[in-house]
Amino acid sequence: QVQVVESGGGLVKPGDSLILSCAVSGFTSDSYAIGWYRQAPGKGREGVSCISVQDGSAVYASSVKGRFTISRDNAKKTVYLEMKSLKVEDTAAYYCGFREGILCPVPEGSGYHYVSAFSSRGQGTQVTVSS
Repeated sequence: QVQVVESGGGLVKPGDSLILSCAVSGFTSDSYAIGWYRQAPGKGREGVSCISVQDGSAVYASSVKGRFTISRDNAKKTVYLEMKSLKVEDTAAYYCGFREGILCPVPEGSGYHYVSAFSSRGQGTQVTVSS
């Protein structure tokens, strides 16, 4: 059974940076993708970014492109989301999900469909951006 665990959330000020981690375990394949999504209070889930672990190709939502960077450490089976120039509107619970295969869903449009593409998901980590 695949397990997904997020960490690294916290309270930061606008303009600050933060790095989230997503550790996965319980599988042997080296062909998989990890995606991040978020949910702000009172809003629906929103795709953020996804990385195909095998070749490192990544996609980003337009709302975070240029500010967030996704990366991976294959040996540790861990994916990172480096968030820079954080804004108040980035405040949300951040989740990551695991899916087998090399393709990432596009983190735009329907958050429901994006999240549904991941077969295993974590419990989330809270990011609060406030002055």
